[in-house]
Amino acid sequence: MCGIVGAVSERDVQGILLEGLRRLEYRGYDSAGMAVLNSAQAVARAREVGKVAALAEAIERGPLPGSMGIAHTRWATHGEPSQQNAHPHMSGERLALVHNGIIENYQELREQLQASGYVFTSQTDTEVVAHLIEQHYRQTGDLKAAVKAALASLRGAFALAVMHADEPDHLIVTREGSPLVIGVGIGENFIASDQLALLPVTDRFIFLEEGDIADIRRTDISIEDRHGAEVERAISRFEHGQDAADKGEYRHFMLKEIHEQPKVIKATLEGRLTAERVLEQALGTSADKLLENVRHVQIIACGTSYHAGMVARYWIEELAGVPCSVEVASEFRYRKHVIQPDTLFLSISQSGETADTLAALRQAKAAGFRAALAICNVPGSSLVRESDLVIMTQAGPEIGVASTKAFTTQLVALLMFAVALARHNGLTVEKEAEIVKALHLVPGQVADVLALDGAIADLSAAFADKHHALFLGRGTLYPVAQEGALKLKEISYIHAEAYPAGELKHGPLALVDSEMPVVTVAPNNELLEKLKSNLEEVRARGGELFVFADSSADLKASDGIHVMQIPAVHPITAPIIYTIPLQLLSYHVAVLKGTDVDQPRNLAKSVTVE
Repeated sequence: MCGIVGAVSERDVQGILLEGLRRLEYRGYDSAGMAVLNSAQAVARAREVGKVAALAEAIERGPLPGSMGIAHTRWATHGEPSQQNAHPHMSGERLALVHNGIIENYQELREQLQASGYVFTSQTDTEVVAHLIEQHYRQTGDLKAAVKAALASLRGAFALAVMHADEPDHLIVTREGSPLVIGVGIGENFIASDQLALLPVTDRFIFLEEGDIADIRRTDISIEDRHGAEVERAISRFEHGQDAADKGEYRHFMLKEIHEQPKVIKATLEGRLTAERVLEQALGTSADKLLENVRHVQIIACGTSYHAGMVARYWIEELAGVPCSVEVASEFRYRKHVIQPDTLFLSISQSGETADTLAALRQAKAAGFRAALAICNVPGSSLVRESDLVIMTQAGPEIGVASTKAFTTQLVALLMFAVALARHNGLTVEKEAEIVKALHLVPGQVADVLALDGAIADLSAAFADKHHALFLGRGTLYPVAQEGALKLKEISYIHAEAYPAGELKHGPLALVDSEMPVVTVAPNNELLEKLKSNLEEVRARGGELFVFADSSADLKASDGIHVMQIPAVHPITAPIIYTIPLQLLSYHVAVLKGTDVDQPRNLAKSVTVE
């Protein structure tokens, strides 16, 4: 998604800003721009559609020297990718602004500003903010006061960085729902949407909290909270050993990536939620129009992504009341289809280069689906480029072949999509607020489950000499059981299968004996009592049960039943949370078996051939 970089220094900052933008390219973008306050105390600006390299070439032709500036990479949400819609945006010749996030009430504000005489040159929500701040600046003559006054009118999620030629020694920045970090230098200070952008110039960072407003000067940083009180925010030092290409303190990349999930889930949520709403514009410029009349959703994916799609089917049908089909991409490609009117084609891929998924997308576009939505982790990938709408997950590089953090961030993105679609199909404001509140809690709840790592490692010893395992789940937890079985077979080479727990009597029960461990996920939902009956069927036949259960589910450990209690969570987000213990179990079993955890035999990270 969009990226911000800014600097206040004594030295020329255009090279610093460009390098920061290059380091943010992983987030995905369609245009880039920069504004610098030059020695004549004027704002000079350059904007280009396409890659940062195009902006760099433009600046090489017409340099932007100056000691203070802001820069941006944009992912279009309002208005097509174009030079006019690229950031920074300006109001007049003196005020420049960059913005991440979405202003929900921009149309209303735009009309008010037009009535006051402001002329718009773009289709973006960001230009509204620039003119609004400029309007208040005319009244106050103080940039910080103008920003604070403008914030009172904004609804949505945003991070802002603003500069004014009449106040040439500082930037004003603020955040509400989108990340923003301050880089602390010596005789210079910086801002960015991601600390990675600033590592060439500093390793000390201040992370702004929700509602903070900061005044960034060359030798001073002052911060106020949302209530106007001056506050001190701690300075943190970046730990270089935690780079994505380094295992750091962890034995394997897979374990590192499992433990990164609170951070990457939070990153996937940021800028897409308010306290009570999902911002559907984050799906793309035409999201509102394309979702309005969707009558059917066709999900296509492979492997782990397919399991994410299976969970999404429950969410879409429950929340939106829209029928949803899920199919493995390699099967979808080679059969005749009956396409329902107004069907949205939704493809899911970590890499965005999965051959079967790409082929299915291209076939779907030719077949006349309403629109194509992609959920993907790699900006610039073929899937992203060829889809009408995109939700980028923010999992970061995933080195381990067995997907972990990519899966949970896909689930988060899919739940946000389901809510956005449901809003067009009668979802109440109260129900949406309940789900959004549950989503905000997910990063912390994942961290709570990760604290069980040691206990799950102890549990894994029971699997070291086993050759088969059975996984059970009901409802949205059935696809989670499927994903758990896939993880175990991928990295430990134990044959594992998953079934809906209600299917036990229809065949799988014949396999149950003392040598067949049975793993079950048991959140406290409407299917819990039925699941308990299924567990009794296993126990009566001498099977050994390993149950990950809600702490309020009243499931007790006994002879042949191992119960690992999971903190209580909302049923809608349970599939995300209950994925974590199954990942840890698979990892620790594989370590005990002595397999190559990060590069299991016969498998590739991205399957780019049939």
